Amino acid sequence: MRPAGKGCHVQLDAQLDTEFRSSSTPHIVLADRLVRAIQRFEARRFDFDVLFIYIPERWAPGYVGALGEDFDLHDHLKAAGAGRRLPIQLVREDKALSYPDRASVMWRVGLALYVKAGGIPWKLAEADPETAFIGLSYAVRPPESEGPRFVTCCSQVFDAEGSGLEFVVYDANEVEVQRDNPFLSRTEMFRVMTRSVDLYRRRHAGHSPRRVMVHKTTEFKMDEVDGCMEAFHLCEAVDLVQIVEDVGWRGIRIDGNSGTQKGRPAAFPVPRGTVVSLGAREALLWTHGDVTGLLERGSYFQGGRGIPRPIRLVRHAGHGPWDETARAILALSKMDWNNDALYDPLPVTIGYAKVLARVVKRMRDLGSAPYQFRFFM
Repeated sequence: MRPAGKGCHVQLDAQLDTEFRSSSTPHIVLADRLVRAIQRFEARRFDFDVLFIYIPERWAPGYVGALGEDFDLHDHLKAAGAGRRLPIQLVREDKALSYPDRASVMWRVGLALYVKAGGIPWKLAEADPETAFIGLSYAVRPPESEGPRFVTCCSQVFDAEGSGLEFVVYDANEVEVQRDNPFLSRTEMFRVMTRSVDLYRRRHAGHSPRRVMVHKTTEFKMDEVDGCMEAFHLCEAVDLVQIVEDVGWRGIRIDGNSGTQKGRPAAFPVPRGTVVSLGAREALLWTHGDVTGLLERGSYFQGGRGIPRPIRLVRHAGHGPWDETARAILALSKMDWNNDALYDPLPVTIGYAKVLARVVKRMRDLGSAPYQFRFFM
């Protein structure tokens, strides 16, 4: 890692602070000046890999908008950078520069830089290379947006190697809303899934994936199922799985239970990876829980507090035991390239799609080319 040439450095003038303090909308003033500064780097794009933006603590009033206003400075700048295919690293004085554990800061910054410069930090182990994973999320644009007024559909697809971690985004027009949740028509679902599987084919010499797993947080309506099946007609197996994060179930681990002795609560929670079937189409999966083999004492519980809650899996297409589906979700919960934790509560298919949706709704021109995740992290 080394700094770019002098022509790749911009220092905002002192007048910005005066305008910032006197404005009734400081977030607008700050965002406008920063975006204009980003635009100046387009002519020097090949002179650097990652753009650092230092955010001093005195600009804290400009991080978010007024009450009820959908504005976030981080997402706003990421949208500006993604539209220009420019990876950005924000460095906040009140966060990274003041965090007492410097080793953690440098590890996280180093990981982020490696990925944003095009590196692949890790990939799935013992995964089927002919399986594609897709996550769906939807973003509602603000009313004042110039784009299609309702929803942007975001799709993510990558393979077991991690090399295909790209996104497809587009404006969806045929959308039905039920209980504030958007659902795509058969045609719209066919379009987004076709574009997603085309990404896979371009990376695999024109071959279709043998198996496709699609995850989203809302149910799959029948039109959406039909659209998926039409798009994946060349695939041998298709799994459409709804992942519900907010569930009321809990599980307690009991040790020493036998026919003659009553069990007692264990010192650690249920093991990560525990699966409890709720029927032919539903199951509970503990992505958060006890992990063995990491410490000398034998158990490790990330966070070290609370009773971990499972996620609920609802299968809308696919068949067979839950083992393979659960194993894939557990693996995907360790694939977050923007996190140094051992795992996340949700698979990266859902987590990344949410991040993408949050940023994409602030982009004016989506374009037709796929995006890489490094522009959004």
